[in-house]
Amino acid sequence: MPAHVKMLLLIGPILLLLALAIVIILVRGQRRQLKQEREKQQLLAQQNELLEQQVAARTAEIVAQRNSLEQTLLELRNTQTQLVQREKMASLGELTAGIAHEIQNPLNFVNNFAEVSGELISELEAEQQVANRSSVEIELVTDLKQNLRKITQHGQRAAAIVRGMLEHSRTSTGARTPTDLNLLAEEYLQLAYHGLRVNNKALNLTLTTHFDPELRPVQVVPQEIGRVLLNLFTNAFYAVQLRQKQEPNYQPEVSVSTQAFSDHALLKVADNGTGIPEALQQKIFQPFFTTKPTGEGTGLGLSLSYDIITKGHRGTLTVRSEPGQFTEFTISLPCEAPTA
Repeated sequence: MPAHVKMLLLIGPILLLLALAIVIILVRGQRRQLKQEREKQQLLAQQNELLEQQVAARTAEIVAQRNSLEQTLLELRNTQTQLVQREKMASLGELTAGIAHEIQNPLNFVNNFAEVSGELISELEAEQQVANRSSVEIELVTDLKQNLRKITQHGQRAAAIVRGMLEHSRTSTGARTPTDLNLLAEEYLQLAYHGLRVNNKALNLTLTTHFDPELRPVQVVPQEIGRVLLNLFTNAFYAVQLRQKQEPNYQPEVSVSTQAFSDHALLKVADNGTGIPEALQQKIFQPFFTTKPTGEGTGLGLSLSYDIITKGHRGTLTVRSEPGQFTEFTISLPCEAPTA
């Protein structure tokens, strides 16, 4: 066998092994490189995910801060509006109180002298009957007595208006206490009804109550809310009496109901009386506006009630009515959530 063949047979396996070793080294290097690339990609993906989470958290924080700032700005604007409104109401209250006090003094003289003059006229009538005066003198005295009666009537109405103005201008100092609206509404309903029966015993009125037993006590000034209820009940009784005069077969009814919610309490006073035209429903809470005939209302009851509910207790007072069918007043008062 030639020498070069022997040499090839000896070198061939070595070269083959060397080639295999080189291939193995290259494959391992590529695998190591691929593994490193995968690890880099995984690390990069984790970093990207963490960065996205940080960006999302920062974005949510910015949105929350923006919403908080917008809410704070809105509250500041509302507070500013309330402060301006309170300042206006305080100035108006001082002006109203001053005017009312100025009117009160001469008005007292008018009423007092009208009352005294009426007593003198009564004595004069008695003397005329004894002295057998002429019919002309008697008619003159009768006319004079009627005039004094009118003076007294309108003087008393003016005094009622002045009292209402003073009520409007007076700042409440009553303390808020946890109050059961069901009991308060029942108490003032009976008070208003018995007061009505004194002057109109012939009225056959149906009273309906629907009190929510789940209603929790509400932080209010009981005397002020009672004044509101008394005014609403009185207006309801007036409406049903007026409709009864117009419809002989009509059955008057006044209803009171309460309803409990998580953050507020509702109290409704409804009647099936004459109702309020839609054009007047937007005006009934204005001072000195009344739907009653001249001499029967001062126009301050609902206005004062509206101020007590909205400004004094941060609630709402709304009306819903259909002329000739019904009227319903709804009071909404905020209440605290129950503690765990």
